[in-house]
Amino acid sequence: MSDVTIYHNPSCGTSRNTLALLREKGVEPTVVEYLKEGWTKDQLKDLLRKMEASAHDILRVRGTNAEELGLTHPQASDDHLIAAMIVEPILVNRPIVVTPKGAALCRPAELVLGLL
Repeated sequence: MSDVTIYHNPSCGTSRNTLALLREKGVEPTVVEYLKEGWTKDQLKDLLRKMEASAHDILRVRGTNAEELGLTHPQASDDHLIAAMIVEPILVNRPIVVTPKGAALCRPAELVLGLL
């Protein structure tokens, strides 16, 4: 399976474990270090569509300023969250893995096995 992408943060243990698990299963994914590369609106919307999720589902709160920005409020719209995620990529939880079978936030890392 070569059509696998992991949106990865090498500083995150779960992200490193997910990448290691993919490689253990013989998959060499495309690794996107999203903190360096950033996000686009279309990219995030496409990921959310594939995940059948909302921006709230991938919002990282711990270790971010999400609460101060009002992003944790249930009324915060996906468009508002996506705009903030573009400005501050750390607001996206990780790792997100995309395969031909779908996409998921792989927390815990073993969730990636359902995508293989």
